[in-house]
Amino acid sequence: MNKEIERDLGEQPIAKIMAVYGFKPNDLVVNSTQQLTHKMVSRAVKGRCLNLKIQYRLLNALNKAAGKQYVLKDLFNY
Repeated sequence: MNKEIERDLGEQPIAKIMAVYGFKPNDLVVNSTQQLTHKMVSRAVKGRCLNLKIQYRLLNALNKAAGKQYVLKDLFNY
């Protein structure tokens, strides 16, 4: 009954979006109006499963930095 949860989901679309703009994790941390750390950004890019609250923090920071309106489905494939 101990069902293993897949935590490493591979590189996420957020990594490609950040590469297009030339963003580093620090760019999102600086543009965030909420508490966001470099570790959270790195985990998102690598595909670690993040809770919804952190996903929205990343989304808001990316939207502010890029000047576009992305949605969660654009950033994550899980």
